[in-house]
Amino acid sequence: MGNEFHISPKHAREICRTLRGMRAEAAKSLLEDVIALKRPVPFKRYNRNVAHRHGLVRADAGRYPQKAAKAVLTVLQNAMANAEYKGLEAEKLKVYHAGSLKGRTIRGWMPRAMGRATPKNTETVSIEMILAEVKN
Repeated sequence: MGNEFHISPKHAREICRTLRGMRAEAAKSLLEDVIALKRPVPFKRYNRNVAHRHGLVRADAGRYPQKAAKAVLTVLQNAMANAEYKGLEAEKLKVYHAGSLKGRTIRGWMPRAMGRATPKNTETVSIEMILAEVKN
């Protein structure tokens, strides 16, 4: 689990939905490709005004959420390292569960003209990931 990442909750949700059920090595390569702008993440729910991307399967709209992909990649690498430490085989790991949760909201203010101020809050996201060993 990774707590309070400063990333978009919508991007985190779409990435976690894509990774759910994948092999751990395939998920790691997908995230690395997203960071390198080689493969897009399909956007299913938050796809209003999102452009079509070439190479998507069963989806049209997609993006390259690099910042969120880096955060999810760190959680995935930590989960893989923890699984190896516990004696599981790295080649047989599968992403059993990947989810994003709303984290703490960091309150902030942006000063405006005439002595006023506008709230400028930063949302945080917690990411949880569970890996399981597949029999094959």
